[in-house]
Amino acid sequence: MKVQNIKDVNKFFEVIDSCKGKVELVTGEGDRLNLKSKLCQYVSLANIFSNGEIPELEIIAYEKEDIDKLLSFMING
Repeated sequence: MKVQNIKDVNKFFEVIDSCKGKVELVTGEGDRLNLKSKLCQYVSLANIFSNGEIPELEIIAYEKEDIDKLLSFMING
């Protein structure tokens, strides 16, 4: 799923942390970072803000319940 315009990064990671299954961020190079890992969250944040803008991100969630949570966050903020 493509996500963009994340205004509340802390809330975004709270939603990620509440997911039951694996949630990954796909980098521009095709690498997959486990977003449930705090280290990967910090690394992804550093990369997201390195250019001063938040690009479109590709997130992969494997559980339907987790996909629904992420979609709800993107719609409702």
